[in-house]
Amino acid sequence: MSYETIIYGMTDGIAEIRLNRPHRLNAVTQTLYGELNDALSRAEADKDARVVLLSGEGRAFCVGADLKEHKAGRTAFDRRQYLQGEQIVCKRLMLLKKPVVAAVNGFALGAGAEVALASDFVLMARSAQIGLPEISIGNFLGGGVTLLLPRLVGLAKARELVFLGERIDGEEAVRIGLANRVFDDEGFLDAARGFARKLAGKAPFSMQLAKEQLNMAAERTLDAALTAELEGMMFVGTTRDWQEGIDAFAEKRAPVFKGE
Repeated sequence: MSYETIIYGMTDGIAEIRLNRPHRLNAVTQTLYGELNDALSRAEADKDARVVLLSGEGRAFCVGADLKEHKAGRTAFDRRQYLQGEQIVCKRLMLLKKPVVAAVNGFALGAGAEVALASDFVLMARSAQIGLPEISIGNFLGGGVTLLLPRLVGLAKARELVFLGERIDGEEAVRIGLANRVFDDEGFLDAARGFARKLAGKAPFSMQLAKEQLNMAAERTLDAALTAELEGMMFVGTTRDWQEGIDAFAEKRAPVFKGE
């Protein structure tokens, strides 16, 4: 399938989705949201895809909404459909059965930052900047960021980032827990792919369960968490990958997981 606003590829177990509107710094449109959602479904259905790597073509990850799309004549229904597009994509990222890595080069602003933060891992180039300027321009937040941000950085820091709308660089993002790692600009995408390859080598069922249960942690009691963990351990014990992990440990070699 060919896309108008994204590039999709598969290498070494990595489903790579690249936002491809560099002439607009990958600003989002309704078409982009629709194609991104389709690509995520495609990656989730592909057994060979172990991890999703989300990046941006050109000088930016994504600078948020394409304001040229907000022209006169759009109805309230049109606007709601557009805004809901982001909510759908970010929910898909959070609930996807495979880990998602956002590789942030250049700017990740507004909806771009929200898409990145809905991913499981945020990697940033050293010169990249991330920010949530919505309040500063009379807009509001989306993509579940009002839930995610306090969990990542704490309520006090979340207020600061949202109310002031200031951009922060990769080093600061890692320091406060907003991002996972920062890499040099030169070779950034290769470094992000290397990170993704490490994830691709892990046991798929185990990662799926871990993602689901970590995301649900704040909503569960201790007893519910213990029960879910017990069920998870019992389930993975029935898989061939579990036996492969045991055999590889005993034979002092790296395991080769097949998602079976």
